[in-house]
Amino acid sequence: MMPVAYKQKLEGKSNSHLITFNDGNDYVVKFYQTGFEKSLANEWVGYCLGRYLQLPIPFGKIIDVTQEFSGQFPDLAEMSQIPYQFASLYIPNCQDGHDVETIHEITNHCSLAGVILLDYWLFNRDRTRKNILLHETGPNQFHLWMIDQAEIFGGYAWSQTEIENLPDDLIKSATHQLMASFIKKEEQFFQELEYIQTIPILLLEEIMALIPDEWNVTKEEKKAMVTTLVTRRHKVLPEVIRKFIKYVYRPLHEKRSRD
Repeated sequence: MMPVAYKQKLEGKSNSHLITFNDGNDYVVKFYQTGFEKSLANEWVGYCLGRYLQLPIPFGKIIDVTQEFSGQFPDLAEMSQIPYQFASLYIPNCQDGHDVETIHEITNHCSLAGVILLDYWLFNRDRTRKNILLHETGPNQFHLWMIDQAEIFGGYAWSQTEIENLPDDLIKSATHQLMASFIKKEEQFFQELEYIQTIPILLLEEIMALIPDEWNVTKEEKKAMVTTLVTRRHKVLPEVIRKFIKYVYRPLHEKRSRD
């Protein structure tokens, strides 16, 4: 897959650019940058696990934007010219969560528990309203997409020590509350938990092995990522989701039933 046209730089701190590729589609391309050294690896891991869990995450791919192409455009020419960047399919005709005032229904509500579980598994504190996309399918009805996994494992420049000691507390997220309000049954959380707990360890290892060397994630860090995920899905995730149901999900639905 090769870039054929540069469109624009996108808002935000993640250094994202909209580029058209030779498959005819537009992609949001994130470039490796100093100070955000783990963001592309985070995007890759979050993407692979989200796709495996069949969550609403846009198609993604590790790609090479050559210096020959990027050198033609000032916004790209200053980027770090290492091989391999991360590209996500651009989803048109969407609004982020801040731009939608009234939501009566999320049409893919069956996926929402999985999004919340994945965020807690990967310790993603950045599921803000800017990191969901809403595509209107009818009057006040929306299909939800999850985007931007750059800050999983607690941030975009984590150390091995940090990912080996991730918190197990509830994450303060108005977006999680929004999604939880549309989840029909709390049993969905435990169904998603079981799904996560049965992901083969070999698959986790293969996902890490595919992280390009140029992204500067060491073999020891990749091993620590796998160990952290295996530990969290069995020892942390069950307890933190019970807390989420008790302190977030049930109060939301009890309030809705009273109203």
